[in-house]
Amino acid sequence: MWHKTKITEILKIKYPILQGPMGGGFSTVDLLATVSNMGGLGSFGAYTLTPQEILEAGKNIQASTDKPYNINLWVSDVDEQLNNYSTESLAKITKLFKPYFDELNIPIPELNIDIPSKFEQQVEVLFQIKPAVFSFIFGIPSEDILKECRHLGIKTVGGATTLDEALFLESHGVDAIVAAGFEAGGHRPSFLKPSENSLTGTFALVQQLKAKIQTPIIAAGGIVDAKGVAAALTLGADAVQLGTAFLACDESAATPEHKKTLFSETAQYTILSKSLTGRMGRMITNRIAEEIKFETEVLPFPLQTRLMASLKTAALAQGKTELVNFWSGQNAVNLKHTSAKELMLSLINETNKILKY
Repeated sequence: MWHKTKITEILKIKYPILQGPMGGGFSTVDLLATVSNMGGLGSFGAYTLTPQEILEAGKNIQASTDKPYNINLWVSDVDEQLNNYSTESLAKITKLFKPYFDELNIPIPELNIDIPSKFEQQVEVLFQIKPAVFSFIFGIPSEDILKECRHLGIKTVGGATTLDEALFLESHGVDAIVAAGFEAGGHRPSFLKPSENSLTGTFALVQQLKAKIQTPIIAAGGIVDAKGVAAALTLGADAVQLGTAFLACDESAATPEHKKTLFSETAQYTILSKSLTGRMGRMITNRIAEEIKFETEVLPFPLQTRLMASLKTAALAQGKTELVNFWSGQNAVNLKHTSAKELMLSLINETNKILKY
């Protein structure tokens, strides 16, 4: 039976289908609860939230589902380059982006380079909430944090973009590893080497991990339908994680413009860029990502995000979506569902037919 895997056993879910933990304000309790209540694992991306906001989200989640769910955080949520970052570099890079602000007739925001990490405080709140699963990217938490997760019965899931990262995660005793393929939308969560050196495709990465590690594997990147689910499981994955397919659903907090673009012909064109946040991510091609080449120096994360936040808001308000970053994986052309419930039913029923359950 395809839906009985190491992941379903460990996470105590009915189907090995995970909703990608979309951070940056895209996650909703409604989306998480829909997926979890239907037997998958709903997720909530919380890396941008304050500890109090995470606590409130946890209360709302627990009021919406009694099924297992996942909260996701970023281990590295502030780039090291921000330490003693020079005012000269700040001025040079903001000048590079000034024409876009001028085009929208808005001022460049005043930026403070003093941005402390929230991760440690976020984890303290996560221990209070006690989700069934704590997933993380951009590194691995301290041994003390992992030990406390084991003590509380919280399963840990780390993200890997290479075999080396997966081996590193396994050596620290995580419960499962997400094989984050090159095709995935959103940020590229590499942590041992620069993201541009960690561009293995999903199915190749799954097979590499399957050959070398014992930890259960979750395939992520370019999977939007039952054919992708069946292919990943056939290659040895213990579960799949879908991001873009759930991002396109009504229950996500993506803007109407974002969702409309995901279902348009434009979605076939994606690009890897760090121009919008300071870290490499896959998005639908836009003018800024094309004009600010990848090798161009931008502000460290999350300072670049703070620079671009008001520009994104103004561009949406003025209908200039060519200046907006719409996250997407490489397989949006095969999106069909705008309801998370219908998407889950399709994944379950069609995978049953393909794998002849």
